Amino acid sequence: MPPPSTRESIQRLPDHFRDWLGDRRIEEVECIVPDIAGISRGKAMPFSKFAREDRMFLPTSIFHQTIAGDYVEMDDAFQWTESDMVLKPDYSTGTAAPWADDITLQVIHNVENLAGEPVKVSPRNVLKRVVALYAAEGWAPVVAPEMEFYLIKPNLNPNEPIEPPLGRTGRQMVSRQAYSMSAVDEYGKVIDDIYEFAEAQGFELDTIIQEGGAGQVEINFLHGDPIALADQVFFFKRTIREAALRNNCFATFMAKPMQHEPGSAMHIHHSVVDMRTGTNVFTAEDGSATERFRAFIGGMQRHMPTVVCMFAPYVNSYRRFVPGGAAPINLEWGPDNRTTGIRVPISGPAARRVENRVVGMDCNPYLALAASLACGYLGMKNAIMPREAVAGEAYHRPRALPRDLLSALDLFENCPEITEVLGAEFCTLYKAIKRDEVETFLQVISPWERDHLLLNV
Repeated sequence: MPPPSTRESIQRLPDHFRDWLGDRRIEEVECIVPDIAGISRGKAMPFSKFAREDRMFLPTSIFHQTIAGDYVEMDDAFQWTESDMVLKPDYSTGTAAPWADDITLQVIHNVENLAGEPVKVSPRNVLKRVVALYAAEGWAPVVAPEMEFYLIKPNLNPNEPIEPPLGRTGRQMVSRQAYSMSAVDEYGKVIDDIYEFAEAQGFELDTIIQEGGAGQVEINFLHGDPIALADQVFFFKRTIREAALRNNCFATFMAKPMQHEPGSAMHIHHSVVDMRTGTNVFTAEDGSATERFRAFIGGMQRHMPTVVCMFAPYVNSYRRFVPGGAAPINLEWGPDNRTTGIRVPISGPAARRVENRVVGMDCNPYLALAASLACGYLGMKNAIMPREAVAGEAYHRPRALPRDLLSALDLFENCPEITEVLGAEFCTLYKAIKRDEVETFLQVISPWERDHLLLNV
């Protein structure tokens, strides 16, 4: 018989994990925290040690790292003391790591300071802050993210361009075959492993389709609580990577990995439920759209440019936003119109929702959801009315989004309403990290510069 602490810990884990575990013994636990980039940070330990611990520690510096692993300098005299944060397991997030050689449990941890207060710069806590603002109004936001990504040939030399992988026919997938079942079958073994891993982890997938790029796939999730869905996307990025590696290819979530292929987005569907009645606040009793529905869209039109640096967090992200491309550069809205930045999908009145089509798949899901919901929240709180809906193609309408990350950060820096919603401490850190990343990128000499400037200027 296992010791009581071990048995009690197992009972606190979700049913889907205990079903997967069966009568086997957990060997290892990954105690993880999503960082600013959405990378998993933490510690691994034997399950017996995990069950005995009531809390663990990590240094605050895990939130000060750029995507390159560098540490950003902050105006904080205590930054380099690397004080500890307290990690407390959120047992509801417990899920399997079915690709691991050992029987492994993954658990996302809540992050607090030594006084027991949520660490304000933690992306998961930023999302919780926004959800709490909705709850204070009697609202519960509901979201459904869509994940687009590319399966690619293993890229071992970063100086070489990215290429589509070989399919089961032995040919490279170089043609665009959106919604083609044959195209999905080309890398069916990867899809089978994704399904297998998802079932082991208790993730409910809605659909898997071939997207518009060569080797590009889209996976949709069922709608639900924003924090739970952000956890799923966070976990699932790793799941997809592991399924790809098992089949000798890579999975990439870069916004624009290949020059002549469309970018990868993480479209987000939003609705808001009245916590008292359980009804959709976007729909009136007669089935018509409400003023809150229009105000949610109005808030997105006004504030999305301010938070684009969280929807498109890297220099590569802005390569998606080109006129006439698959990604919108406008913030118009319209019913069943995929050329607008804000789309209202076809649905019945109870499922009326708003789709944000600007977000790139390279985002941190916690921050993208927090920022998108913040825009809608400010719209509803301040009764911001949208422009009239657009009928017809909107790709060639004037650009409403910043053209690069530095411009996006300038907009983010000058919006006190967004800073108030997301938290000043987080916003200060995020701006510092992103500006550091841009400066690092600008020091790199690209192949284009060597090709066109070396002997011509």
